[in-house]
Amino acid sequence: MNTMKQFCLLLSILILAACSSEVEAPKAPTKKAKEEVLVEIKNGVYTEWYPGKKQIKFKGGQDEHRKRDGVWTFYSETGNELSVTVYEHGLREGFTIVKYPNGAIHYRGEYLHDKTVGVWTTYDEKGKFVSETDFGYPKN
Repeated sequence: MNTMKQFCLLLSILILAACSSEVEAPKAPTKKAKEEVLVEIKNGVYTEWYPGKKQIKFKGGQDEHRKRDGVWTFYSETGNELSVTVYEHGLREGFTIVKYPNGAIHYRGEYLHDKTVGVWTTYDEKGKFVSETDFGYPKN
């Protein structure tokens, strides 16, 4: 019987040892890297930067509904102007010009109510004329 008590005691110790595990202390919250804010809207002007916030990516006006309104300019990561487009209340309306990274004009044309109109001209990377397309104008 003494052996039985020893066996039960040993079994109880083994069960307690198996069930007990070290409880980890709660870890201190890790500080998240501060998220970089790359968009700013101030006085009706939308500005978006490339990561690192050293160079503007887009810049242009907005209307009261935060739709593009006015001249919008897109820049490369090196600061070269890549495109300029005019908007009215979210629709492309007026002149646009798109450039190659080297600064040469790729194409230029005009929009009316977000549709291509008039003569659009395309150039190669060296600035040489490639083609011209006349989209005409809608009849009233």
